[in-house]
Amino acid sequence: MTRNLTLAIDDDLLDKVRVLAAMKRTSVNEMVRGFLTRLVEQEVEHDEATQELLKLIDDSDGDMGDWTFDREETYSGASV
Repeated sequence: MTRNLTLAIDDDLLDKVRVLAAMKRTSVNEMVRGFLTRLVEQEVEHDEATQELLKLIDDSDGDMGDWTFDREETYSGASV
């Protein structure tokens, strides 16, 4: 289902967007729809990545073997 949406946009910005849309052979409506679609997709990807990292943390037993944190080594740029 498609719904109509009313936006308040500065006249100068709308003029520039209309020119840009014409140059891309599309409409302002399609540009806004594409922008919002990409925004939602990026947020979903971010949330999925966050969930995967949290799952890895939960699944981890916390065993870091013989590794220990060494402040000097960390800030010297040395490899472990």
